[in-house]
Amino acid sequence: MSWTYATLSQAIQDHVESDETTFVSFIPTIVKLAEDRILKNVQLPDFRKNQTGVTAANDQYLGIPTDFLAPYSLAVNDSGYEYLLFKDVNFIREAYPLQATTGTPKHYAIFDDTYFILGPTPDAIYPVELHYFHRPETIVTASTSWLGTHAETCLFYGCLVEAYRFTRGDQDEIANVQQGYDDALAGLKLLGEGRSKTDMYRNG
Repeated sequence: MSWTYATLSQAIQDHVESDETTFVSFIPTIVKLAEDRILKNVQLPDFRKNQTGVTAANDQYLGIPTDFLAPYSLAVNDSGYEYLLFKDVNFIREAYPLQATTGTPKHYAIFDDTYFILGPTPDAIYPVELHYFHRPETIVTASTSWLGTHAETCLFYGCLVEAYRFTRGDQDEIANVQQGYDDALAGLKLLGEGRSKTDMYRNG
């Protein structure tokens, strides 16, 4: 069955057999923790996203989308797309120690939660295209979600793992729901791999 937030929340309460006020008030956090756990353990094509933008001349920083989790690629359009090499900040700082050193960017790194850092510093305004793994809106606020519709078993067991941890449940029960989550996650990973292969075949 597909979950809405209302049905998922009720199912968690029914399974844990608790409608205690503190527990119920924590259910939104339980669900978000489960979603986060799943998203960090499997990358599905459904969570790929792309966004276009532009660099600023003489500014080595480029804004990161608010729903960004991890990069797939970043390209600069300089009379044709050129894909930048993903590095760490230390590499950028060592390879391009002077921010005043400008040119067409060749490398990028995640500087912090808000910005990428480019190297060398762009010498002009360049169109850019970012392909990335994004965080979809949680079922808590959206009412429905891809995970709730297509990965309902994985989401439910993930929520139960977090719920029993919160309630300090019986260790055997925690082990059972953890096994259920692990099995569901393994199936979701196989689904992701299959969809990725299908996409690659169709795209040549």
